[in-house]
Amino acid sequence: MAPQDTHVEKSSVEFERDAKSSADFDVSPQKRGARLLSLPSLMRRCVLQEPGRFEQLQVETPPAPAPGWAIIKIGAVGMCGTDFHAYHGSQNFFTYPRVLGHEIGATVVALGDISGSSPVQVGDQCSVVPYWECGSCVASTNGKPNCCESISVIGVHAHGAMQEYLAVPVDKLVPSKSLPLEQLALVESLCIGAHAVNRGQPIRNGENVLVIGAGPIGMATAQFAKAEDTTVAIMDINDSRLNFAKGATGVDHTINSQTSDDVIAALKSAFGGQLPTLVFDATGNIHSMQNAFQMVAHGGKLVFVGHTKTKISFDNPLFHAREMTILGSRNALREDFSRVISLIEEKKVDISSWITHRCTLDTFEHDFLEWLKPETGVIKGIVKM
Repeated sequence: MAPQDTHVEKSSVEFERDAKSSADFDVSPQKRGARLLSLPSLMRRCVLQEPGRFEQLQVETPPAPAPGWAIIKIGAVGMCGTDFHAYHGSQNFFTYPRVLGHEIGATVVALGDISGSSPVQVGDQCSVVPYWECGSCVASTNGKPNCCESISVIGVHAHGAMQEYLAVPVDKLVPSKSLPLEQLALVESLCIGAHAVNRGQPIRNGENVLVIGAGPIGMATAQFAKAEDTTVAIMDINDSRLNFAKGATGVDHTINSQTSDDVIAALKSAFGGQLPTLVFDATGNIHSMQNAFQMVAHGGKLVFVGHTKTKISFDNPLFHAREMTILGSRNALREDFSRVISLIEEKKVDISSWITHRCTLDTFEHDFLEWLKPETGVIKGIVKM
């Protein structure tokens, strides 16, 4: 399905509009379940015009939603490696100019005509599945819309959430009865990890698992691997990230690959003399991804969660001798979103400490540049809209 861009379209008067600021937006419980709420005529939008250059604009608010679509008011947007790589011009599958933002916590403010029952009502707080499939390719029709041949990822291929309102297909909204918008903005990165762990199935109880990369995606992968009753180690080059990840996810071991004299020996020491049989690389770093082949036990699996623009090469005798399985993991499925939201609501997954930095749209450009600096210590930065 094609995303809608409403940069210049004039709205019909199907919306009740007024001149009030979007800061005065009312989503009170009394209005929950209405078909639409009063919206301002104009909204703010932040555009990455080209690598290294943001521009803040005032554009028209999206028009009344088409059947099967909704208008959402963006409440919180998570920044991740995709956004940082896009700023530097090194992100795969990316085009400019682009409105960033694919990690979203939002409130439904208008619904188009829905045939049958709707999964959401006006006033619902939701996470957004940002991967929009064509619906007709072999992947889409075989239950893998996450890797659709013509996939459109908002914030990458189409405009994302760094604006006050956005038109979204209703079936891409996953509501929560209790989670705040900031936590809903974390759900997408958790789903990447959950989906990666599903790609590594079947997983045996007690299996030795290595996750390379202690950022949010790596931590999410480690957390869901731990949920499979495995023994998990996280590897990174940053001690502060490793310490944070251990406290946040409860992994069994941490390994600093930069300060270890012998990484393979450190791995074997962590896992009782054996290499891990399941390895996830969540770095997107070419050197890390190529080195990961060395860390997989005979008969083991290597799952690439991160990706790079650079070609990956590996030693064929090593790969063949170990009868290694290599898997790619791309995006996530709607059912991953539902599962992750339920786990957070049931307090089986704790993400309360993950948000380390916050900013508003007013301070975004300054704070985003600060977050790019390793010394800032960002685990997850949230833009409060």
